Amino acid sequence: MKIDKTSRLPAGRPGSPAAPPGEPGVALRATRVRWHIVALLAFMAGLPYVDRLNFGIAGTYIQGQFHLSNQAMGWILGSFSLGYAFFHIPAGWLGDRFGPRRILALAVLWWSLFTVVTAIVPHLPVALFIGLAWSFGIARFMLGVGESACLPVGNKTMGIWLGDRQRGFGTSVFLAGVGAGGILAPPCITWMAKNWGWQSSFYLCGVLGIVLAIAWYAYATDRPGEHRGVNAAELEIIQAHDPDETNQARFRKPAHPHTPWRRVFSSASVWGLMISHFCLVYPVYIFFTWFFIYLVRVRGISIVKSGLWGSTPFIATTFLVPFWGWLTDRAVEKFGKRAGRRNTVWLGVALSAILLWSGSRTVNNDLAILQLAAAAGFNLAAAAVLWITCNDITCQFSGSVSGVMTTFGSLGGWLSLVLTAWIATKFGWTQAIDFAALVTVVSGAAWFFIDPGRSLDDKRKVAG
Repeated sequence: MKIDKTSRLPAGRPGSPAAPPGEPGVALRATRVRWHIVALLAFMAGLPYVDRLNFGIAGTYIQGQFHLSNQAMGWILGSFSLGYAFFHIPAGWLGDRFGPRRILALAVLWWSLFTVVTAIVPHLPVALFIGLAWSFGIARFMLGVGESACLPVGNKTMGIWLGDRQRGFGTSVFLAGVGAGGILAPPCITWMAKNWGWQSSFYLCGVLGIVLAIAWYAYATDRPGEHRGVNAAELEIIQAHDPDETNQARFRKPAHPHTPWRRVFSSASVWGLMISHFCLVYPVYIFFTWFFIYLVRVRGISIVKSGLWGSTPFIATTFLVPFWGWLTDRAVEKFGKRAGRRNTVWLGVALSAILLWSGSRTVNNDLAILQLAAAAGFNLAAAAVLWITCNDITCQFSGSVSGVMTTFGSLGGWLSLVLTAWIATKFGWTQAIDFAALVTVVSGAAWFFIDPGRSLDDKRKVAG
């Protein structure tokens, strides 16, 4: 017998949907497919960061083996950033237009294949014609194109599969995969490169990605109502507190899937998210790129110990981001969407800026590193709320809005690479970190223009 999952089944136990008057109670335990989707997406979010660290660590062996100059290595590393930054918006739009299931499966398969290609570049015939540096650069560019879909389209999936009361926590678990990848990657990749050769980690990451793409496509669906494993009680949980008809669009294909770009770019909330994300990514890129160098050259910590301390920002991220997701959900319940989201961002921003400022001035290395690591954790915790807000302001087009926001974030990261080096060289590292703290404060100020309770979705189009 086929069960109509869109119907509301009565229940007879605490915590279940209440039975309508006059109908017999039938207890129905909610399925947990939505959390399986979150787990898959968390793994999907962490794998690209493993791939990025992969080349950073293996690059030492590659540069020595093939006698590549520092300039050539810089170009190869930068080529990934180009592909990654400029394809967020097209990837987010594709997720809105064709659904996250197919687009994410294709994206993971794409970047996994080019991860493997990176390992075999020296043996490809094209390397003889255009040179090894260009061949590595093209492979890394194409890898960035594939990985650009992960965050905006994954974030859209969070908006579809999670209701208002659980969206913050679920989205933060998805984003915490980044921290988990940052913790596990350095020791694993270093050991594999040393014992099995630098190519081994690329092969492993490529195979893991291909398996993930197959698993995602086989298990996930674009909407909860299409999944055979989702029962009516779980749909009740996902739909809870979403009375607005525009939010109910997550349960069916939108009638007009074309992104209204004029409406998106005329929204003060979207511009506020773009500015806030730009300013939050600026300081966090210091931890992704300069932190190890800062520990060795400025703090005078040994390379071995710096390798261990270098994972502390990712450890802080893994714990603080899910907690902040839970906190913002509770704040929304207490203060409403606008004040709840804004207050949790402001708290994270304030703590991050204070710890950046104090950590750069603390003489004791251990205490200073702990403060700086916590600053990174609070930064990414606040950033998680921005991703949640993309789904608050639009259900139909959150992939496109997420792509716009993260494109600006990538530009902030690029500026950080250049400006941090210039400030540190001219004025010192303390001043460079102080400036990062100031930029962090600006990200909080942008929230005066953001209203998560004001939807961009057109009710008339959704209803049509």
